Amino acid sequence: MNLAVQDVVKRPLITEKAERAREASRQYAFEVHRDATKIQVKQAVEKLFNVHVLDVRTAIARGKNKRVGRNVGRRPNWKKAYVTLKEGDTIALFEGT
Repeated sequence: MNLAVQDVVKRPLITEKAERAREASRQYAFEVHRDATKIQVKQAVEKLFNVHVLDVRTAIARGKNKRVGRNVGRRPNWKKAYVTLKEGDTIALFEGT
């Protein structure tokens, strides 16, 4: 599936776990398109943020069951990617500058 670079990376994930990974080992977390491959994620991050990506790990987060009154629904599944950058590269979006 051919995805545009802007469609692959949906948003950054800013959680406590992601912050610890960023500080300890230069890993940044993103929510990505469900059909995106590791190669597409790598190319998109390199092009969007002008950095060098060493490794990409992906995981499918399962949607949770939610209730509103007596109606039960389900949130959709989504994919996240942990991207490891080359020594010295940073993404300013996460640094707050």
